[in-house]
Amino acid sequence: MDNYTKPALSFNQQAQRLISRGLIVHDPGELESYLSVVNYYRLSGYWYIYKQIDPITGEEKFKPGTSFETIRNHYEFDRQLRLLMLDAIERIEVAIFRTQLVEVNTITYGPFGYTDKRNYNPKCSDGEFRKLMSDIHDDEVRSYEEFIQRYRAKYIGEPHLPLWMVTELMSFGQLLTLYRKQHLAIKQNISHKYNLFPMVLDSWLLVLNAVRNSCAHHNRIWNRPLPLTVRLPDRKYAPHWYTPVQIPDNRLFTVLTMINHLLNFIAPTDHWQSSVLDLLNAFPAVPLRPMGIPKNWQELPLWK
Repeated sequence: MDNYTKPALSFNQQAQRLISRGLIVHDPGELESYLSVVNYYRLSGYWYIYKQIDPITGEEKFKPGTSFETIRNHYEFDRQLRLLMLDAIERIEVAIFRTQLVEVNTITYGPFGYTDKRNYNPKCSDGEFRKLMSDIHDDEVRSYEEFIQRYRAKYIGEPHLPLWMVTELMSFGQLLTLYRKQHLAIKQNISHKYNLFPMVLDSWLLVLNAVRNSCAHHNRIWNRPLPLTVRLPDRKYAPHWYTPVQIPDNRLFTVLTMINHLLNFIAPTDHWQSSVLDLLNAFPAVPLRPMGIPKNWQELPLWK
C-alpha cells in the first residue's frame, strides 16, 4: 500500500506550480491572492477538464490557451448557480413540506395525528416510526425558539407540539422522511397540485434533497452527474417532456427544469426562469453540454 507523500505548498508555490504547468496568468499576484481564499484543491475541480498529460514527459499540463480567468469564471458561475438553486429549493421546501403537507395532514388527522403510527403508510416500520418521533422530540428539546417556549408555558399538560410547529424545527431531510412515509392519499393530494403523479414528485424531492445538500456544502454542481436518476413524468400524460428532445434524467438541466416546473405553480411571478437565463448569459464561455442543456433549450415547451 502506497503512502501519501505530497508536501503542503504555500499559496505562492501553488501559483507557481499552476504557471509552470501552462496556465496563462497575467498577474501572478492575483492568482496567489485568489488561492488564498479559494483553496487549490477546491479549485482543481474546475480545471481538471482542461488538463492533459504531456506525451513526452508524462507530466500534467494545461491544454494550450487555458487561462486563470477561464477557471475563475467557471468557479464564479458555479457559485452563483448554487445560490440560485438554494433560493428556489427553499421556496419548494416551504410550499410542499411546511405548507401543503401540514395542511393536508392536519385536516385529515388533526394537529397531533403525526404521533399515531396508523396515520403513516404500511411500509413505515415500527423502528422507523420510533426514530422519527425521537428525532422530533430531540429537535424540540434542543430548540430555543420563542414560539416553542410560549406554547409550553401555555399548554403545560400537552405532551406534543402541533404539526405546524414541528415542521418549523425539521431539516429538509427530516421533512422529506416525514413526507415519504405518508399514506398515498396524502401524497396524491399534494402532488396533483403540481400536476404530477406521487411517484414522480417523490423522485424529484429525493433529488432536490441531494442537490440542496451539495449546494449547502458549497460542492461543485455545474458539470457533475446527479447522484440519483430523476423519474420523468409519463410520456402519455406529459409529452412536452420528450419533444422536441427528451430531457436527460441524470444532469443538472433536469433539476433546473424540475424547479422551473414547480415554481410555475408555487411562485409564478418570481421570474426565476429569467434569473437562470441571465446567469447563463453572464458567463457565455461556460459550456452548457456538461450540464445536459440541449441546443435551443429556450424553445422547449417546458421553458416557454
